[in-house]
Amino acid sequence: MPNQIDFQKVALDTIRIEEHALQVLAAEIDDRFSQACEIILQCKGRLVVTGMGKSGHIGRKMAATFASTGTPSFFMHPGEAGHGDLGMLVRGDVLIAISYSGKSDEIMMLMPLIKHVGVPLITISGTDKGPMPQNADVALTLGNIQEACPLGLAPTSSTTATLALGDALAVALLEARGFTSDDFARSHPAGALGKRLLLHVKHLMHTGDDLPKVSPDTPMNKVLYEISNKRLGMTTIVDDNNQLLGIFTDGDLRRLIDKQQGFDVNLVVSEVMTKNPSTISAEARAVEALEKMNEKKISQFVVVDDQNKLIGVISMHDLIQAGVN
Repeated sequence: MPNQIDFQKVALDTIRIEEHALQVLAAEIDDRFSQACEIILQCKGRLVVTGMGKSGHIGRKMAATFASTGTPSFFMHPGEAGHGDLGMLVRGDVLIAISYSGKSDEIMMLMPLIKHVGVPLITISGTDKGPMPQNADVALTLGNIQEACPLGLAPTSSTTATLALGDALAVALLEARGFTSDDFARSHPAGALGKRLLLHVKHLMHTGDDLPKVSPDTPMNKVLYEISNKRLGMTTIVDDNNQLLGIFTDGDLRRLIDKQQGFDVNLVVSEVMTKNPSTISAEARAVEALEKMNEKKISQFVVVDDQNKLIGVISMHDLIQAGVN
């Protein structure tokens, strides 16, 4: 029979132990961290990350984070490196080697070849006493950490601290490079995140022959034809210079009919149009357009340039259809 335990207590104890590990790590941040950042910033090649076992899993995540935030990076498995993959590492690169004990056999076996290639070596270990940190250009340390595993065997707190240190490096480098959300978007083109960052109003708006527009002296029968023909539930009203004067929507039509109990089809649109409609820039992000539509409780924006000239129209349906949320 399994032991009867309080699972919630174990969970909270584990979290508290790992929280303390992060406090220990914070006390280890000093000039060595700055030196490591400077070495990586001066790197002309790639930042290569290596580690064995659980350290390797953390190393893969670190490399992925570096690569997505402006520091070209990949993970090199130390076991495979001894069978040819060390060719991934070339002069101009920087190597981060992870081992909490500081004496991973698989990495130490590679040390003479690493030195021969001549790449700067940054190590991440518990202390600076092992052979790996002793061979490093910069030895980053996690401190004396208690593993959350009650046997003290499974890497738990140490991997949490290593991951946090990797994130700290990535964020410091991101800020040093002046990395922007647009830069981030270029490395995340797929999925919802890519759509939020990459899609702009100009990519989705209706333009050209699809753009509903009439002049201010257009009679209502022709206005209704334009609304029906362009299928956006509205039309813009512009002057001879394409300056936006207003809009007229199918909602305006319903309200006009209710108010007047019918209307004269010879009525010109300038008499009933909505002046100063909500507009947006073509360069605005699509997600920004959706957020503003929800905020204003409207279903479309007129897109204008900085001279208030009509460029296009974008609707909530366009945004939802494109997967913007």
